[in-house]
Amino acid sequence: MSERARYLVSYDVCDDRRLRRVYKALRGFGDHAQYSVFFCDLSPRERAEMVATLDPLIDHVVDQVLIVDLGPPEGRAGGCVASLGRTYTYPERHAVIV
Repeated sequence: MSERARYLVSYDVCDDRRLRRVYKALRGFGDHAQYSVFFCDLSPRERAEMVATLDPLIDHVVDQVLIVDLGPPEGRAGGCVASLGRTYTYPERHAVIV
């Protein structure tokens, strides 16, 4: 099993249609934290899938997606985000059996 890492994914997309598509795609990979910001706990394969999903959705001339590796979720990444104002809490994860 691959080691997972927590990524902060932020995007600046200039077109509303592309913006909605990027937002919907990222909902499948992580947790929406703020406007244009997601936290995603991903294996290397899932990260590659996310990049492959986002790549055709953006205009590479004017749009930008930043992917910042925060480290293992159980390590430094678990507490490296500080907030001013309303406290940010990571969503609880629960196993879903289908």
